[in-house]
Amino acid sequence: MIDTTTKPTEATKGKQKKRKGKNKIKNKNLVGGSFLVKETKAKNVFIPEEWNEEQKMIVATVHDFLMQEIIPHLEELDSQKDPTQMPAILERAGQLGLTSLSIEEAYGGMDLDFNTGLLFGEAVAPGFSFATVIGAQTSIGSLPIVYYGTAEQKAKYLPKIATSEWKTAYCLTEPDAGSDANSGKTKAVLNEAGTHYLLNGQKMWITNGGFADVFIVFAKIDNDKKLSAFIVEKSFGGIELGVEEKKMGIKGSSTVQVFFSDCPVPKENLLGKRGKGFKIALNILNTGRIKLAAGSVGGGKMATLKSVQYANERKQFGKSIGEFGAIKYKLAEMAIRTFAAESGTYRIGYNIDHKYDALHAKGMTSSMAKLEALREFAVECSIMKVYASEMINFVADEAIQIHGGMGYAQETGVERGYRDARITRIYEGTNEINRMLSVGELMKRAFQEKKVDLVQPLKNLPKYLAKQALPFKSKDNYAEETRIVENLKRIFLLISGRAGQKLKLKLVDEQEIIINFADILAEVFVAESTLLRIKKLSQMDDKDGQLMLATKHKMLQVLLFDAIDKVRKSGRDAIFSFASGAEQKVLLGLLNRLTPSYNINPKKLRREIADVLLAKNTYCFSSYPMPDVVM
Repeated sequence: MIDTTTKPTEATKGKQKKRKGKNKIKNKNLVGGSFLVKETKAKNVFIPEEWNEEQKMIVATVHDFLMQEIIPHLEELDSQKDPTQMPAILERAGQLGLTSLSIEEAYGGMDLDFNTGLLFGEAVAPGFSFATVIGAQTSIGSLPIVYYGTAEQKAKYLPKIATSEWKTAYCLTEPDAGSDANSGKTKAVLNEAGTHYLLNGQKMWITNGGFADVFIVFAKIDNDKKLSAFIVEKSFGGIELGVEEKKMGIKGSSTVQVFFSDCPVPKENLLGKRGKGFKIALNILNTGRIKLAAGSVGGGKMATLKSVQYANERKQFGKSIGEFGAIKYKLAEMAIRTFAAESGTYRIGYNIDHKYDALHAKGMTSSMAKLEALREFAVECSIMKVYASEMINFVADEAIQIHGGMGYAQETGVERGYRDARITRIYEGTNEINRMLSVGELMKRAFQEKKVDLVQPLKNLPKYLAKQALPFKSKDNYAEETRIVENLKRIFLLISGRAGQKLKLKLVDEQEIIINFADILAEVFVAESTLLRIKKLSQMDDKDGQLMLATKHKMLQVLLFDAIDKVRKSGRDAIFSFASGAEQKVLLGLLNRLTPSYNINPKKLRREIADVLLAKNTYCFSSYPMPDVVM
C-alpha cells in the first residue's frame, strides 16, 4: 500500500479523521459558478506547485508501475490476444493499493481527498488504454457503491473492489439511449416471490465489460419514468457478453455489449432509492468529467515532452527542427494549453475537497458530503471536461505534426496517443452536451437556486465601464491581466443577460448561442485560474524560481492574448444571432470596449517559452519529475 498518512485534525463537530493527501488552504468561495461574479484571491486557490511529498510519491509509484507493467507490453495489450492479460495487470495494481484510492478505510481503501485522486488520474494517463481500464475501476465502476451503497452493500463489495479481486463496469448507455440516458429501455420486474428483480435489456460501450465481476446497471422498474440503479454480479446468471468492439483508440481496454435476459438480481441489490438512478448516473458522470480533465492534462504533458525531445533530436537543413519558428510555435502552444488546463482542473478539485470538509464538519455523512461537494461544482466540471479534452486532442495532433512521417508510423508511439485522445470529446457526455450543461447549470444556480447573482453585476456595468475609462494605474504586477479577465466576465454577463431577456424560454432551443456562451465561460474560468496560479507563485518566496515564474507569466500573457480574440468571436456570433438594429450596434460597441488590444508580442513570447522547453528537453512546467516513457 502507498503510505499517505497525515495527522488527524479537530473538526467543528467532534474529532474527524482528515482525509489523506490534503493541502491546507482557506477558501470561503464555496459556491459553484460564483467565480463569474465574485473576486477570488490568489491565496485561496490550490495550485499544482503545492503538491506535498506524499502526493508526489503516488505519482512516482504510478509511473514506476506503468514502466514495469504497461509500457513494455503496449502492442500486446492493444491486440487483446490474451484476454486475461489486462485484468491480471489490474489485479497487480490493486495489490499496490492503486485501485482503492476513493474507497473508505473501513473497507480496505485509502480514502484519499478528491484532488489527490485527480492527480492519480493525471499520473496514470501515460498508460494509454490501461488508464481507461483503471479509471473505470476506480471511478464510475465503484463510486456508485461508495456514494450510494448501504452499509451491507459496501461491506460486501468494496473490499474486493479495492483490491481488484472483483472488477467493475458501469452499464448506462443503450443503443437508443446515448446522451438521453433516461430514455433507456432496460427493465426490472420483481418476481412473484418478491425476492429478486428480473433484469432484461441491452447495454453498449461498456468499459471493462469483458472481464467485469460486478456491473452497476441502470434500468426502469415496471413502468417507472425514471431509472433505478442495481448492483449486478456476473455470477447471478442471465448475462451474455457481446464480442469486443474494434475501436479507433484505447484498443487495449475491453468494450462490449452486455445483454440481460431474466437476470435475477436480489431485491437488496437495489442501489439507492427506486427511481433515483438517473440522479446517481448524472452525479457519477460529473465525477468522471473532472477526472477526465486530469487525465487529459497527463496526456498533454507527455505528448509535449515527447515532442520537445524529438524537436531537439531531429535534424533538417543542418540544424534541429526545434530551432525553427514554426516548431517553436507548436511547442509553446502545446505547453500553454496544457498548463492552463492543469490550472483550472486542480482549482476545482481543491474546491470540491474544501466544500466536502465544510459539509462534513456540519454533520453531513461522508458519502452525502462528497456528493453535494461534487454537485456544487457541476458547472466547473463541465467546463474543464470540454476545455481539457479539446486541449489533449489539439496537443496530440500537434505531436504527430512535429514528428512528421515518424509520427504517423507506429514506431514512435505518438500515433497511439492521437487515437486514444479522440474518445475524450465523446465519453462522460459529449462536449456539445457539456457545453449546454455548463451554461444550464449556471442559470439554474442563478435563477432557481438563487445562489449566484448574475443580475447585480450587470446593473453595475455602467459604473464599471466608467471606471475602466479612467487612466490605468496600478502597483499590481498583474493589474492588466486582472483587468482583462474581469472584462471577459462582464462580456458573458452582458450578452447572456440580454439574450435571456429577449429570447426568454426560447433560448433553450438556440443551441448555437448557448455554445457561444459556454465558450466564453470556459475562456473566463481557465484564464482566471491561470492568472491566480501565476499570482500565487509570485507570492511563494521564490519557490518556483525566477526563470520559471517569468516563463509561466509569458504563458499567461499568450493565453490571454488568444482568449480575447476567442471571446470576441463568440460574442459577435451570439450578438448577430439574436440582436439587430440599434440593439446590435450597442452590444457590439460594448463588446469592443471590453476587449481592447493587449499589446504583447505573441511571436516573441512563444519563442521564449519554447526555448525554455528545448533547453530543459522535457515538459518543464510540471511540479513532479516527468517520466522518460519510451513508447
